[in-house]
Amino acid sequence: MTAQHPPAPTAFGVAEAMSKLAEILPPTPLLPVEIMGQTVWCKAECLQPIGAFKIRGAWHRLTALKRAEREAGVVGVSSGNHAQGVAWAAKRLGIRATIVMPVDAPAIKLDATRALGAEVVLYDRPGGEDRDAVAARLCAASGATLVHAFADPWVIEGQGTIGLELAAQMAGRCDGPPTRIVAPCGGGGLTAGLSLACPDAEIVPVEPEGWDDVRRSLAAGEIVAVASDAPATACDALQTPSTRPINFAVLKGRVRFGLVVTPAEVRAAQRFAFERLHLVVEPGGAAALAAALAGKVALDGRTAIVLSGGNTDAQAFAKAILGP
Repeated sequence: MTAQHPPAPTAFGVAEAMSKLAEILPPTPLLPVEIMGQTVWCKAECLQPIGAFKIRGAWHRLTALKRAEREAGVVGVSSGNHAQGVAWAAKRLGIRATIVMPVDAPAIKLDATRALGAEVVLYDRPGGEDRDAVAARLCAASGATLVHAFADPWVIEGQGTIGLELAAQMAGRCDGPPTRIVAPCGGGGLTAGLSLACPDAEIVPVEPEGWDDVRRSLAAGEIVAVASDAPATACDALQTPSTRPINFAVLKGRVRFGLVVTPAEVRAAQRFAFERLHLVVEPGGAAALAAALAGKVALDGRTAIVLSGGNTDAQAFAKAILGP
């Protein structure tokens, strides 16, 4: 039985999540690669069963539901990776899942979510429809539990298991655990979890150009939302309007700064991962690698980079790796 949970994510909760995940999933590979003369370690979360790290937080959250909550079902909001994580966990646990997804989500993510048995409810992101309002209506109508993509203590703890896993892997292959973990960042669920799991490592969130609300929030000392005219981005997985208080409460005391990468830098990282690591990485999943390749973050022999997802369709991926 899951222990009573505090209202905020904790390092204890990350350890609890790790024990649950270790029962159902093997560790993802930690791959060494040389960048600017330094060996760095790439955590290949793109090789998870759903192609992204989101399976971790979803499993920890859904396994913590009480019987009545499981019977009422769950609702998630996602452009695709969290959607698949929730759908995968729900299918395995026999829980009904409804996922609110944008009409412009990648077809590969929409199809994969439906294939896992979840009901998909579309909302008009380009038209300004409020996805959280859509999810709230669904929860109110059915009594379902909202499984937020990043602003949920169980989800944050589940994502933090990446840190525990890579620290154990690096301890056997380096001089010690990671000194720095560079990670793609949307709403801050992953970076908050990593901060709890690896308190002695420098955590560096990386966001796409125009969607750097976490970076600007850290600089301002308060939550700052993205601009209303934020540009279109291929990094759909990192396209969140703003971080939330539960995430920022963890980040502001543990993360000093964030970084921004351009579309060209992201494409270069996708090509590098394909050519050097033989991995398919989606744009958002390549953001941290993009920052390292562009020389925007310090590197040493104990720097870890999270490759957070690989859900991209063939046409878009081919354009990224063949284009300029």
